[in-house]
Amino acid sequence: MATDDMQIRRYEFKKALQELETLKGRGTELVSLYIPPNKQISDVVQYLREEYSTSSNIKSKSTRKNVLAAIESIMSRLKSYRFAPETGLVFFVGHVATRGDQTEMYVKIIEPPEPIQTFMYTCDSYFHLEQLKQFLVEKEIYGLIVMDRKEATVGFLNGTTIQVVSNEQSLVPSKHHQGGQSSRRYERLIEIAAHEFFKKVGEIANNAFMPLIKDIKAVFIGGPGATKEYFFEKDYLRNEVKAKVKDLLDIGYTDETGLREIVEKASETMKEMRIAKEKDLMNRFMMEIRKPDGGLGVYGETAIKNALEQKSLDLLIISEDLNKVHYRYRCPQCGNTRELMTKPDGNVICDKCSTPMVLEEEEDLVEVFYRLADASGAKVEIISGNSDEGKLLQKAFGGMAGILRYVPKAANPPQQ
Repeated sequence: MATDDMQIRRYEFKKALQELETLKGRGTELVSLYIPPNKQISDVVQYLREEYSTSSNIKSKSTRKNVLAAIESIMSRLKSYRFAPETGLVFFVGHVATRGDQTEMYVKIIEPPEPIQTFMYTCDSYFHLEQLKQFLVEKEIYGLIVMDRKEATVGFLNGTTIQVVSNEQSLVPSKHHQGGQSSRRYERLIEIAAHEFFKKVGEIANNAFMPLIKDIKAVFIGGPGATKEYFFEKDYLRNEVKAKVKDLLDIGYTDETGLREIVEKASETMKEMRIAKEKDLMNRFMMEIRKPDGGLGVYGETAIKNALEQKSLDLLIISEDLNKVHYRYRCPQCGNTRELMTKPDGNVICDKCSTPMVLEEEEDLVEVFYRLADASGAKVEIISGNSDEGKLLQKAFGGMAGILRYVPKAANPPQQ
């Protein structure tokens, strides 16, 4: 479930940022604090003490009071940390506007999915999310090779970051203009040198890509001229790496600049690959529900929840834009609980003792269904709401669909 875990963490992270983006302060009293992993907590506390002293001079009484309360809240919570976590720590604290002229204290602490690089403290009428928004980009891994006979560079595209593995200069001599036997002998030496260079580049690429071959979405090879085609067609790359090669692209450079150029040229193909995956998922589902007997396709919150609880669901497909809440009510009289997918207009009455029930918990529906999928061993795919497939899933099937492992037997099968 590692890939599924990554998807749900990204979903929860995105939801948190969406919530933060809606919050506003009455004045410049919302504190955003970014602590990189290498920053000493003691240094951060000292910095906050200085900010506290400076903020004591704010003219507006209400703004001063709220900013000082936010700083005190952060310093109090920092006592729980000896060191910053591996990816750093981000605090969003302050009095946010509610109804009318009312405000309420808001605290959100986030451990980002990737390390933050810069320490930042701001006090504004909104929370600063710029550093975190970059982590919403899909973290897909691509292998990159740019080359000609003179030079080759091997690297990765990891999310939006280009990583250079190795840059190699060849010893292949230039063409010469001598004739006769000397020319043929020299040509052979050139081809031997080229072969050894290609062999070395292939070994570097194989050693870099093979440990991550299951995670690499595709490999792109680029360069000027026909060298890239020759390199690809011969046996310099292992079969597993060769099978991942998606495209050969004409580019002008073979150094780190070439890696950036090939990423730019391959960007449309990468986008199409993401869309193709979502299309394949929805096509599988649509093929099932078009079968005369309904096949293994299932949709609707109740049907999917039942399938997950029966452990009969193999694949759960959820729209990233699904914005629904699961409600849990508890009876204060007898302790009976009741779960609802929609919030009722009036009171929820206990079906055991007829007492009005109390709302105990609200939880994002995606998280509820993910937990059920995790317990039952079902795979989870969260697809974009911007694609045609995502829009179809949202509008026609309520934002979620599934494919069963098998059709569950009816509890009371009809008598013969």
